[in-house]
Amino acid sequence: MRNIVFGILVVCLAVLSCRTGDDDLQQIDQILNIYVRNSAGQDLLHQKKDQTYFTYSMNDVFGIKDISPVSSSLRATADSTLFIEYIAGARRIGVDTLDPNNKTYRSVIALSLIKRLNTTIQDTINDTLRIEYRMAPLAFEVSRVYYNDTLRFTKTPGSPNVVTIVK
Repeated sequence: MRNIVFGILVVCLAVLSCRTGDDDLQQIDQILNIYVRNSAGQDLLHQKKDQTYFTYSMNDVFGIKDISPVSSSLRATADSTLFIEYIAGARRIGVDTLDPNNKTYRSVIALSLIKRLNTTIQDTINDTLRIEYRMAPLAFEVSRVYYNDTLRFTKTPGSPNVVTIVK
């Protein structure tokens, strides 16, 4: 008798848990590609070229500790142009919004770029990257990116999140 009741319960739960497919899923678009170039458009992230940044680090300003590294990776395009790919990792702080269906979150990252001036001298550039996210019922996406308080990116639907920093 117990087996019959248990079997009926399992079947009922299976039927109730089936989705119809009509439910809209939230699209997540939070991958950010950061290119660093000079005024002539040359890539500044190549480690082996002179006067380029041979290393970088990203630290979460809103992190729980003073030093809260943010994970990222150095990627290359088909033509060997390097860029920093940031997916997630920095703490997001909610910003007050009037519309509960359209919320805004913000992350702030301290970006350090290190350049070798000669064999013994290095130059460290400390900058700030502020990323704003928009969360709506159908989307969670990067909406704006500020580099040193200058707007560098505004989301266009369907396009990738690409920020170009000119040094």
